[in-house]
Amino acid sequence: MSDSQETLRRLGEDFQKLQEDLRDSIAARQKLESQRQENQGVQKEFAGLKDDANIYKLVGPVLLKQEKTEATLAVDGRLEFIDKEIQRIEKQIAESQEKSERKKMEIIQLQTQMQQQQQAGLEGQKQQIPVR
Repeated sequence: MSDSQETLRRLGEDFQKLQEDLRDSIAARQKLESQRQENQGVQKEFAGLKDDANIYKLVGPVLLKQEKTEATLAVDGRLEFIDKEIQRIEKQIAESQEKSERKKMEIIQLQTQMQQQQQAGLEGQKQQIPVR
């Protein structure tokens, strides 16, 4: 295997790894978005409750009574955390897309270079064949 072919193989593997990382980041983003929607639904439910409403939190197999303000603060805190995580993941996705695009351009450049070398080699062979 020539150096160019080995480099192309390595670049292809790198590109595949970047694509896998990108898919993982997108899946994480989707999971966080689902969690955000769920917590926003809980937040809306809490907004409609009276201050003295009974709220229970599931802890393992047990339901524990919780104050509305405490439950609201917990949900607000989770939403804040989820929003920060979404921002972090979106930045990670953008970086992965950029790296992936650069790697793709490297592959295209190398393939073009290899094709040009191959064509130049074929042209050289044609010139060496005597015509009868």
